[in-house]
Amino acid sequence: MESIKTEIHTGDCLELLTDFPDNFFNLIVTSPPYADRRNKTYGGIKPDEYVDWFLSRSAEFLRVLKPDGTFILNIKEKAINGERHTYVIELILEMKRQGWLWTEEFVWHKKNCYPGKWPNRFRDAWERCLQFNKSKKFKMYQDAVMVPMGDWAKGRLKNLSDTDKTRDNSKVGSGFGKNISNWLKREKAYPTNVLHFATECYNRNHSAVFPKALPEWFMKLFTQENDWVLDPFLGSGTTCEVAQELKRNSVGIEILPDYYELARKRTSNYQYRLCEEQAEYGANNSERHS
Repeated sequence: MESIKTEIHTGDCLELLTDFPDNFFNLIVTSPPYADRRNKTYGGIKPDEYVDWFLSRSAEFLRVLKPDGTFILNIKEKAINGERHTYVIELILEMKRQGWLWTEEFVWHKKNCYPGKWPNRFRDAWERCLQFNKSKKFKMYQDAVMVPMGDWAKGRLKNLSDTDKTRDNSKVGSGFGKNISNWLKREKAYPTNVLHFATECYNRNHSAVFPKALPEWFMKLFTQENDWVLDPFLGSGTTCEVAQELKRNSVGIEILPDYYELARKRTSNYQYRLCEEQAEYGANNSERHS
């Protein structure tokens, strides 16, 4: 069994990433402090200052990411004085000027969002997961995130029109234009770019924990076993814990000492269980060859 490496560092990712070589990570997936959020923990970056604050860090992300790697940024703009602030849109534009390709946008739908309303809006039930790449040719393992076909095949695809049955193949490889009846016999289909994950409350010691299902989905889509994953705003350690479970190497960076200790303990617990499993595997393997 090949050992999986997990590194947890405390400090500012802007400074600590200088110790890592160029083109090192296969995937960067993170949820940084949002503008004016988590004031009691991270201090809160002002919306008008957010782009400049982030760009210096994303320059390092661009350097350490492999040419065929992917960067997933979980972020959400906030409302100020009755309208949405534009700092996320501004950040996208500036990152493109920095050299990033804005390849895709996934929507994380929070299935169990708490009820609520404001005088001029309803409660947010979704967040952005922006995909950036260094190159148009990036590694992507779409079959790893296929979903059960479900009732879609029994219902919508059951009564196909003659037009649908005879549509020409797509000339651009999009999947559209193909004979839709081919899907009737399949058990799985490719998902959409809307991800339906419930928030989790398993860690009350952190103010904004994203669910394990979120980094897990992106790790399956963009990495394979033994690849390297980075979370430069690690928080309580969710990304590194998931990486361990999926047999990915990982590096997590967290600026707050309390969260660093929390993340270190979570990943250390897994390392302890892994050592026990490896010892058991070694003993069993020894018996087979004795």
